[in-house]
Amino acid sequence: MKEANQIVLDLKRRIFKPIYFLSGEESYYIDQISDYIENNVLEINDREFNQNVVYGKDVDLSAVLALAKQFPMMSEYQVVIVREAQNIKELNKNSTGDESSVSEKSTGNSASQQFLHYINNPQPTTILVFCYKYKKLDKRSSIAKALQKQAVYFESAKLYDNQLPEWISNYIKDINYKVAPTVPAMLAEFLGNYLGKIVNEINKLVINLPEGSEITTALVHDNVGISKDFNVFELQEALGKKDILKANRIVNYFADNEKEHPAVMVLSSLYGYFSKLLKYHFLPDKSKFAVASALGVNAFFVEGYARAASNYSTAKLKYIFACLKECDLKSKGVDNPSIDSGELLRELIFKILH
Repeated sequence: MKEANQIVLDLKRRIFKPIYFLSGEESYYIDQISDYIENNVLEINDREFNQNVVYGKDVDLSAVLALAKQFPMMSEYQVVIVREAQNIKELNKNSTGDESSVSEKSTGNSASQQFLHYINNPQPTTILVFCYKYKKLDKRSSIAKALQKQAVYFESAKLYDNQLPEWISNYIKDINYKVAPTVPAMLAEFLGNYLGKIVNEINKLVINLPEGSEITTALVHDNVGISKDFNVFELQEALGKKDILKANRIVNYFADNEKEHPAVMVLSSLYGYFSKLLKYHFLPDKSKFAVASALGVNAFFVEGYARAASNYSTAKLKYIFACLKECDLKSKGVDNPSIDSGELLRELIFKILH
């Protein structure tokens, strides 16, 4: 199974394959590959007669195969792109990740048989692309096995939250810009685990920025909508320093603006932060770069974690994790008939600091 970058590199070299099956939870790479094919394989004048973009909710598998078996008109290739292919019912019978998934025994219908035959005997002048988002095929099915053997089969997994800052940093470097150490984590926290959304915001940031310039914290504050003084990073820093006044100012702001700062997001961030502090306590090597590697953070932040760890013993951290769990359950209505999430956060911060 090829990586997205290698697939795009092959496409740029005009190394084409008859079938691309792009699947998985992370839609960014699926869009990246399919958009490149749509916009670059054929010349503009050839697209009217030789490029078809259809949607899974509007077609069945037989209709897709009928398009794929056609010959190009006065062109070397024709392109058939199936967007939202996860809505094609015959493919869902070979999928995992939803309730429509069925066993291999149920895939013997004529459309599936035709598709299996096509996979093994594709039309060489057709580039057939399936954009099968938010799920993946059952690897045990004959269709999945054939695709992995004969086609370009790609699965795009969601990145874990702790992988996002590094991904953001690498993306910014790849487009020839520099980035302040605090920015990747800030963008990851504020924008969530959606690579397409993150890329869109970064592209907005650099649109008027000369190549090679640095994306700074101030630039992010001014253009992405993250409050300079009241955000989860400032809260973490205040808690790390045990700055009671600042921590309470921030949590009061969160409580008054619950829509922008939902408790579930704040709790998730605090859990990650205190987990790193606990891990720090047990690191055998507390040198700057060893800590940065172990915690998965930029070396710029190591001093802050060292200072915070000195303020929170392992016993206190164990208590904090219990408080976080209690707050999370109460925010979801467990044993909590009346207290709103803002008040729960205030109570949590008090327990952490005292």
